[in-house]
Amino acid sequence: MVLEELKKTFGKEILETVTKNDRRVTLTIHPEALVAMTEHLYKTMGFRFIIASALHTRRGFEIYYHFSFDQTGLILNLLVILDNIKPEVESLSNMFEATNWIEREMHELFGIDFLNHPNLDQLLSDGNWAKGVYPYRKDFKSKGEVQQ
Repeated sequence: MVLEELKKTFGKEILETVTKNDRRVTLTIHPEALVAMTEHLYKTMGFRFIIASALHTRRGFEIYYHFSFDQTGLILNLLVILDNIKPEVESLSNMFEATNWIEREMHELFGIDFLNHPNLDQLLSDGNWAKGVYPYRKDFKSKGEVQQ
Protein backbone atom coordinates (compact mmCIF):
# COMPACT_ATOMS: atom_id res chain seq x y z
CA MET A 1 0.00 0.00 0.00
CA VAL A 2 2.84 2.41 0.89
CA LEU A 3 4.77 1.66 -2.30
CA GLU A 4 1.65 2.02 -4.43
CA GLU A 5 0.96 5.48 -2.97
CA LEU A 6 4.56 6.58 -3.50
CA LYS A 7 4.61 5.28 -7.07
CA LYS A 8 1.30 7.01 -7.78
CA THR A 9 2.54 10.33 -6.37
CA PHE A 10 6.22 10.21 -7.39
CA GLY A 11 6.34 7.61 -10.16
CA LYS A 12 8.66 9.53 -12.48
CA GLU A 13 11.04 10.37 -9.63
CA ILE A 14 11.54 6.74 -8.58
CA LEU A 15 14.38 5.18 -10.55
CA GLU A 16 14.50 1.76 -8.89
CA THR A 17 12.69 -0.22 -6.21
CA VAL A 18 14.47 -2.97 -4.29
CA THR A 19 12.38 -5.01 -1.88
CA LYS A 20 14.53 -7.08 0.47
CA ASN A 21 11.46 -8.38 2.30
CA ASP A 22 8.05 -7.08 3.36
CA ARG A 23 9.68 -4.77 5.93
CA ARG A 24 12.76 -3.50 4.07
CA VAL A 25 12.48 -1.46 0.88
CA THR A 26 14.92 0.87 -0.88
CA LEU A 27 13.77 3.41 -3.44
CA THR A 28 16.43 5.01 -5.62
CA ILE A 29 15.14 8.46 -6.50
CA HIS A 30 16.22 11.56 -8.40
CA PRO A 31 18.08 13.81 -5.94
CA GLU A 32 15.83 16.71 -6.93
CA ALA A 33 12.82 14.81 -5.54
CA LEU A 34 14.31 14.25 -2.09
CA VAL A 35 12.67 17.13 -0.23
CA ALA A 36 9.20 16.64 -1.72
CA MET A 37 9.24 12.88 -1.17
CA THR A 38 10.59 13.22 2.36
CA GLU A 39 7.96 15.80 3.22
CA HIS A 40 5.26 13.50 1.86
CA LEU A 41 6.58 10.52 3.84
CA TYR A 42 6.74 12.52 7.05
CA LYS A 43 3.75 14.86 6.92
CA THR A 44 1.25 12.88 4.85
CA MET A 45 2.10 9.23 5.46
CA GLY A 46 3.37 9.35 9.05
CA PHE A 47 6.90 8.05 8.55
CA ARG A 48 9.61 8.85 11.08
CA PHE A 49 13.12 9.88 10.03
CA ILE A 50 15.73 7.56 11.58
CA ILE A 51 19.15 8.53 10.20
CA ALA A 52 21.11 9.03 6.99
CA SER A 53 24.28 7.30 5.87
CA ALA A 54 26.66 7.84 2.96
CA LEU A 55 29.31 6.03 0.99
CA HIS A 56 31.41 6.71 -2.08
CA THR A 57 31.13 4.13 -4.85
CA ARG A 58 31.96 3.99 -8.54
CA ARG A 59 28.40 5.19 -9.22
CA GLY A 60 28.94 8.36 -7.16
CA PHE A 61 28.20 9.53 -3.66
CA GLU A 62 25.33 7.47 -2.34
CA ILE A 63 23.21 8.77 0.52
CA TYR A 64 20.64 6.53 2.17
CA TYR A 65 17.90 8.29 4.11
CA HIS A 66 16.32 5.77 6.47
CA PHE A 67 12.66 6.10 7.52
CA SER A 68 10.41 3.97 9.70
CA PHE A 69 6.69 3.40 9.50
CA ASP A 70 6.33 2.31 13.10
CA GLN A 71 2.78 0.93 12.78
CA THR A 72 3.96 -1.88 10.49
CA GLY A 73 7.70 -2.02 11.14
CA LEU A 74 8.50 -1.02 7.56
CA ILE A 75 11.94 0.52 7.05
CA LEU A 76 11.98 2.57 3.87
CA ASN A 77 15.28 3.81 2.52
CA LEU A 78 15.46 6.65 0.03
CA LEU A 79 18.69 6.43 -1.96
CA VAL A 80 20.08 9.37 -3.90
CA ILE A 81 23.21 9.01 -6.02
CA LEU A 82 25.17 12.22 -6.44
CA ASP A 83 27.71 13.22 -9.04
CA ASN A 84 31.36 12.34 -8.40
CA ILE A 85 32.59 15.76 -9.53
CA LYS A 86 30.15 18.10 -7.81
CA PRO A 87 28.16 16.17 -5.21
CA GLU A 88 25.29 18.28 -3.92
CA VAL A 89 21.77 17.77 -2.70
CA GLU A 90 19.18 19.82 -0.86
CA SER A 91 19.55 19.73 2.92
CA LEU A 92 16.86 18.11 5.06
CA SER A 93 18.01 19.97 8.17
CA ASN A 94 15.24 22.53 7.75
CA MET A 95 12.72 19.69 8.10
CA PHE A 96 14.53 17.45 10.61
CA GLU A 97 16.87 18.90 13.21
CA ALA A 98 18.43 15.43 13.48
CA THR A 99 19.97 15.75 10.01
CA ASN A 100 21.97 18.85 10.96
CA TRP A 101 25.05 17.08 12.34
CA ILE A 102 24.72 14.10 9.99
CA GLU A 103 24.92 16.39 6.96
CA ARG A 104 27.81 18.32 8.49
CA GLU A 105 29.71 15.05 8.99
CA MET A 106 29.02 13.96 5.40
CA HIS A 107 30.14 17.37 4.18
CA GLU A 108 33.46 17.08 6.03
CA LEU A 109 34.15 13.41 5.30
CA PHE A 110 32.95 13.24 1.68
CA GLY A 111 32.79 16.85 0.46
CA ILE A 112 29.06 16.64 -0.25
CA ASP A 113 27.40 20.06 -0.35
CA PHE A 114 24.02 20.25 1.34
CA LEU A 115 22.23 23.16 -0.26
CA ASN A 116 20.46 25.55 2.13
CA HIS A 117 21.96 23.92 5.21
CA PRO A 118 21.94 26.52 8.00
CA ASN A 119 25.53 25.83 9.16
CA LEU A 120 28.09 23.67 7.35
CA ASP A 121 30.92 24.77 9.66
CA GLN A 122 33.53 22.21 10.65
CA LEU A 123 32.36 19.66 13.15
CA LEU A 124 35.08 17.01 13.19
CA SER A 125 38.04 18.07 11.11
CA ASP A 126 39.33 21.16 12.91
CA GLY A 127 43.01 20.30 13.30
CA ASN A 128 42.58 16.71 12.12
CA TRP A 129 43.06 17.16 8.37
CA ALA A 130 43.51 20.02 5.92
CA LYS A 131 40.57 22.00 4.61
CA GLY A 132 39.43 20.60 1.26
CA VAL A 133 40.66 17.09 2.12
CA TYR A 134 37.83 14.58 2.32
CA PRO A 135 39.11 11.38 3.96
CA TYR A 136 36.19 9.15 2.94
CA ARG A 137 36.48 9.92 -0.77
CA LYS A 138 37.89 7.10 -2.84
CA ASP A 139 40.16 7.30 -5.85
CA PHE A 140 38.70 4.69 -8.17
CA LYS A 141 40.96 3.14 -10.77
CA SER A 142 39.60 2.50 -14.23
CA LYS A 143 39.04 -1.14 -15.13
CA GLY A 144 42.09 -1.14 -17.40
CA GLU A 145 44.35 0.48 -14.82
CA VAL A 146 46.58 -1.90 -12.85
CA GLN A 147 46.55 -1.57 -9.05
CA GLN A 148 50.02 -1.21 -7.54
